Parts: sequence; structure tokens; C-alpha cells
Amino acid sequence: MQSQDGSLYQAVAARLEYVGVGRRLLAILIDGLLLLLASQIIAAVFPSSGVIAVGGDAWDRFKHIGLGTALQFALPFVYFIVMEAIQGATVGKMALDIRVVTLDGSPISWGASIVRNLLRIVDQLPSAIPYLLGALLVRTSTTRQRLGDRVAHTVVVHRRSLR
Repeated sequence: MQSQDGSLYQAVAARLEYVGVGRRLLAILIDGLLLLLASQIIAAVFPSSGVIAVGGDAWDRFKHIGLGTALQFALPFVYFIVMEAIQGATVGKMALDIRVVTLDGSPISWGASIVRNLLRIVDQLPSAIPYLLGALLVRTSTTRQRLGDRVAHTVVVHRRSLR
């Protein structure tokens, strides 16, 4: 027997409006500006030592990075994962009235948010043209999914299609 919530989500899934590359690009640009500002604040508060270790193992190199640099590295991952797990959208997505949901239109879980955002690293390839792979995957998918969405079973949709 199916719950009322399950039936509701299936009905919503039938009318989801998937978001293509354009709106997603604008959202990532807005988020990028916010992350750049936050990164500058971190750099001002936690100036790095500027010492980069060449030899030794990974831990030896890491301990010379400095707290500010470590925070700047972690910030985008934490930002995207937390915002999408809690709100279903980052600030950029909210500004454009789009959301991340599961394939049936229900809110995404913490696990799905972690998976889709860790795979953002792959979607950003090649580094010469960031997000080229992600954009190609979105364009070739009927549900407009990048690799992270495909693995996490999520989609980015217009918020109005969730009503």
C-alpha cells in the first residue's frame, strides 16, 4: 500500500519542469560570487603562512597549508552540500527559483546532497573549460541531469512545477 505522500510525489513528478544549462549556469555564477566573497573574508581573517611543502607525504604538505587555505578549500563543498540538503537550493538557485529534488519530486536527503556535490568535481572537467562535461551531460539528458544528479537520483527543477 502506498502512502498519501508517495502518491503526491508521484503526481508532482509527472509535471516537473527540468532546468537546463542556462539557468544552472546563472545560479552557479551567483553562488561563485558569494563563495569568492566568503573566501576573501576567510583570507583576511586567517592569512596563510604561504609555505608550501614540496617533499614528504600528504600530511606533511597539508600541515603547511594553513587554516585559511583549508577553510577556503572546504567551503564550496560544505556550502553546496548543506544548502541543498537543508533548503533544496543554494542562494543562486533560490534567486532563480529553481530547486534540487529527487526524481519523484520529493526533497533530497543528506546522502543525495553529498553524492551529487562530491561528483561536482568530475562535472567540472576539463579544468580549461569548467563544467563542460556537466553541461554536455545536462544537454544530452531528457531529465537534464549532470553526472552528480544521475548517481544521486536527483534533478534540478523550476520551483513552480513543485506546487
